Amino acid sequence: MLIPMDNNQKNHLKAYGIAFWILESEIDVQWLLNYRGGSFMIKYSKAFENECTIRGVSYEIIADARSTAILSEIANPEVNMDVVKLEKAPKIAVYSPKSKQPWDDAVTLVLTYAEIPYEVLYDDEIIQGKLPLYDWLHLHHEDFTGQYGRFYKAYRHTQWYQKQVQEFEETAKRLGFNKVSELKLGVATKIKEFTVGGGFLFSMCSGTDSYDIALSSHSVDICAQMYDGDPADPQAQKKLDFQETFAFKDFILEKDPLQYEFSSIDATLKHSRTGQTNDFFTLFEFSAKWDPIPTMLCQSHENIIKGFMGQTTAYDLKYVKPEVIIMGDNKSIGSAKYIHGEVGKGQWTFYGGHDPEDYQHFVGDPPTDLNLYPNSPGYRLILNNILFPAARKKKQKT
Repeated sequence: MLIPMDNNQKNHLKAYGIAFWILESEIDVQWLLNYRGGSFMIKYSKAFENECTIRGVSYEIIADARSTAILSEIANPEVNMDVVKLEKAPKIAVYSPKSKQPWDDAVTLVLTYAEIPYEVLYDDEIIQGKLPLYDWLHLHHEDFTGQYGRFYKAYRHTQWYQKQVQEFEETAKRLGFNKVSELKLGVATKIKEFTVGGGFLFSMCSGTDSYDIALSSHSVDICAQMYDGDPADPQAQKKLDFQETFAFKDFILEKDPLQYEFSSIDATLKHSRTGQTNDFFTLFEFSAKWDPIPTMLCQSHENIIKGFMGQTTAYDLKYVKPEVIIMGDNKSIGSAKYIHGEVGKGQWTFYGGHDPEDYQHFVGDPPTDLNLYPNSPGYRLILNNILFPAARKKKQKT
C-alpha cells in the first residue's frame, strides 16, 4: 500500500497522522525519501485502507512486483532517493503554558489536525525532571530570557499579560528561583540536557532565538527593571557566552527594553521589506543516500515555500554558526528560515515564523483552520520533524 505525497495526495497533513497511527500499531513504515514527494509504503491491511478512507488520505494498493520495482528504482545509485524504515512512534511533548494564551501554536494545531497524540509540559514538569520520559519536545511560542516576550510596551495593561506575569512569578518562587529569568534559564538548561542526552528538539518563532539568548546569558542579567525588578548589567553584551548556544553566535542584544525584539538574530525587518508577495524560502536538496537526516526533514511536494512572519521570522545568516545545516533560506536577503544541528547525542531543528498559513498572525487572531490547508508544504516541515525520531538509526556520512 502506497501513500503518495506528491500532488496526487488529497491530504498531506493527515497522511502523516496515518503513518504515526500505523507506527503506534507496531507496524513498520517505509519512508521513500524523494520518491513522489516523500511517500510512505506499508504492508497492505484492510484496517489501514479503511483508516485512510475515513481520514480522507489518498492511497494506492499496489502489487508486490510494483513495490519491488519501486525499491529497485530507489536503490539505483544514480538517483537521489533512499528508503528509511520508521519503526516506533515517538512520545511527543509540547512545552506550553497550561493557561490560555492570546495566540495559537502551529505545532499543536497541526498535531491535532493530523490526529497525532501529544502531552503538554511546562516549567514544573521540566524542572522536576520529567523530560527523559519523552522522545521529542516542541518549544511553544516562548521567551526563555524572562522578558515576557517583550510585550511590555504594547500589552502591559491587558489582563492576559498581567496574569502571565503573576503566574510566572508564582511558579519561579514555588520552584525555588528568585526571578522568572532564572526559572527560564533553569528550564532551558534542562532542555539542553535532554537534547544532549539524545532527545529531539523542535522549536518555532521566538522559542528559537530566545532559547539561545538565554543559554548565552547564563552568567549575566540581561533583563531591564520592568521585567525583573533591577537593571540589566550594562556590560551584558560583553559577557555573553556563545559557546553555550545551539545555533547562533556573535549576535547583538537589543538594548531598548521597550522594543519588540530580542537581538540582531531575527530577520523580520528584512522580510517585511520584501512584501508578502515576494516573501518565500527555498528548501535545499540534499543527497538522500549520503545525508538522510536533512533529506527527511525537507520532504515536500514543493521546493519553494511561501514565507510567514513571527516575532522571530527568520535568522540573519551572519549570526548562524558555521556547523549548522541550513535547510531552507532566502539567499536574496541573507536569511535562513529552517535550520538543523546536532548537540551531543541529540538533534535540534529551528523553524522561523509563527504560522505557515497566516502571513502575519497577530495577538488575539483566531487560530488557522487547517481544513482549508490540507496540503500545506509549510506545515509539512513540522510533521517531518515529528516522524524523524521514528527512523531507524542510520549513521550520517560526511
